[in-house]
Amino acid sequence: MEQRAKIAPDAVHHPLFARFYGRFSETADRRAGLAAHRRDLLAGLSGRVIEIGAGNGLNFPHYPGAVSEVVAIEPERGLRAMAVRAALRADVPVDVVPGAAEALPVKSEAFDAAVVSLVLCSVRDVPRSLAEIRRVLRPGGELRFFEHGRAEGRLLAAVQRAADRTLWPVFFGGCHTARDPLAAIEAAGFEMVDCRRLWLPEKGPRHPASPCVLGAARRPDLG
Repeated sequence: MEQRAKIAPDAVHHPLFARFYGRFSETADRRAGLAAHRRDLLAGLSGRVIEIGAGNGLNFPHYPGAVSEVVAIEPERGLRAMAVRAALRADVPVDVVPGAAEALPVKSEAFDAAVVSLVLCSVRDVPRSLAEIRRVLRPGGELRFFEHGRAEGRLLAAVQRAADRTLWPVFFGGCHTARDPLAAIEAAGFEMVDCRRLWLPEKGPRHPASPCVLGAARRPDLG
């Protein structure tokens, strides 16, 4: 495979967060409704798919049978090991490999679709990561996204900015809550196809990572 830049396989290293996430994420999927959103995120996909920041593989059970292959990129060693185990149980072929979003270790225009799921909040360089995703998608290929980000209300947005400046990224694996994924996706040259806003959890108290967006964008056929 084509290596775009010299980024170490374990450039992202959050062992404590990986253990915490691996232990509690499946329960959170059920109780906060994330599993249903993952199904919506992946519905209708087909062909070759690259998933960036696959975590411990919670998306893998939801890929439809029309998907011929998933290349799952995960930079964190502990999460990657969990994803490898999850890949063995998947109904579609899943190849879990190390790599960073800013330098995807795959050839250009090699995929029909790309998936980011609660990932853009924690990458080091959002524009570079999205440029890489655009590079590896074929013209007309689709980017599916499920991300949390900047709140529309002033009060929660202020809380997000304060959280990002203090301990939130330390405790949550480099996560930043005040980023604007929709603006970043459009700035990277993608055409928005569909998007809806939602809250996690749907009911109950709000927190800095509650505002989310789920949708699809397309790499233009030309360029």
